[in-house]
Amino acid sequence: MTIITRIPPSPTGLMHIGTARTALYNWLFARRHNGKMLFRIEDTDRERYAPEYVDSIKDGLTWLGLDWDGDVVSQFDRRDRHAEVALEMVKAGKAYYCYCTPEELETMREKAKAEGRVTFYDRRWRDADPATAPKDIKPVVRIKAPLDGNSVVHDKVQGDVTVANEQLDDFIILRSDGTPTYMLAVVVDDHDMGVTHVIRGDDHLNNTFRQNIIYTAMGWDVPVYAHLPLILGPDGAKLSKRHGATGVKEYEKMGYLPEAMRNYLLRLGWSHGDDEIISTEQAIEWFDLDHIGQSAARFDFAKLENVNAHYIKLADNPRLVDLVTPFLIERGYTVDDTGRARLLAGMDELKNRAKTIVQIADEGAFYVKTVPFDFDEKAKANLDKAILQTLKDTLSGITEFNATNIEDACKTVANDLREGKLGKVAMPLRAALTGTTVSPSVFHAAELLGKSEVLQRLDHSLT
Repeated sequence: MTIITRIPPSPTGLMHIGTARTALYNWLFARRHNGKMLFRIEDTDRERYAPEYVDSIKDGLTWLGLDWDGDVVSQFDRRDRHAEVALEMVKAGKAYYCYCTPEELETMREKAKAEGRVTFYDRRWRDADPATAPKDIKPVVRIKAPLDGNSVVHDKVQGDVTVANEQLDDFIILRSDGTPTYMLAVVVDDHDMGVTHVIRGDDHLNNTFRQNIIYTAMGWDVPVYAHLPLILGPDGAKLSKRHGATGVKEYEKMGYLPEAMRNYLLRLGWSHGDDEIISTEQAIEWFDLDHIGQSAARFDFAKLENVNAHYIKLADNPRLVDLVTPFLIERGYTVDDTGRARLLAGMDELKNRAKTIVQIADEGAFYVKTVPFDFDEKAKANLDKAILQTLKDTLSGITEFNATNIEDACKTVANDLREGKLGKVAMPLRAALTGTTVSPSVFHAAELLGKSEVLQRLDHSLT
């Protein structure tokens, strides 16, 4: 049997971090078993549907490095097939036409409330004579749910979950205008696409009992289920915008690497012993459904930053230059060949200090700056003119302009002007060269900038 999973997001908003984790688990499970992960857009809600959200979901999956097999399937385009299945069930006596008006349904609900009963539809058309059907009402189609006993969902994460059938209603599968409901569309699509494993959020667990009624009515094989617990914010509440970014592409803008996000999302609900850093290759080899936890996971931005820092250190320097360049351009800098060369030369030190690409942009921006540039407030406070003038005179005399000789020159100035305190000289130099008070080793930075550029920046700081 070929393992087939699916990722079926609704294009009614940006791709949520929970959807990203679900996609990752589906992708890993399929790849581990040499199976397929299919991609279906559940776009039947036409009022909230927007093509740009489809593009956003595709972009999110692509950024995460999660590919899918075959073409993207539109659920909306399959609505005729869904209706066909509903009518098959009517013919087989597994579903029926219901002619209740909205007013009748409301009266039914109010009566049940008043009597302290569940407010389900009372099944009055379940076994009614079709000859009594009113001619002026377009009916809906309802499934015939079991009336007694229990239903069990065998879930790979939640275990066996049982519901009394009296809690299941004869829900609508086809609306009066002939369009399918979500319950019907999902089951028909999963069956027709050959889905063997449904891995999704546990907010769908209640739906599973109803969807299984359709599988049984059609005589179709029920897939293996694995319902994932929620992702919570650090405070234990459901993850939302108030906790920070929830859309996947926002994390790219925040400077996270896709491989770091894959690693972090993998561990956000699944474990392999005490391993925290797990490569994608290892994840494909190790991933299973048995080690998904039942408890909700808490999103921890500090942990994500630590994982990201690890992958930044492993990343190729030219790739990091490419990644950091858009951030610098966004800040108004021009990144020419000279600036790229300096960034590349200084990347080892930059990436060993950084937790995000944004941090690399902030601390490496001085490599692409050109005179004149602005100084931030802290840098301005450190522009000691006497020290900077002496530094300029001293550094101009260096023949071999390397970090060691630059540091020695600064030590000489410190001994002459600041009682040997090197920091009292290094900080003004850093401020003059970078426009800030945060940077990698200022002596190494000065070497990479080159003698001519350093002297030009010192001149600028003295104006």
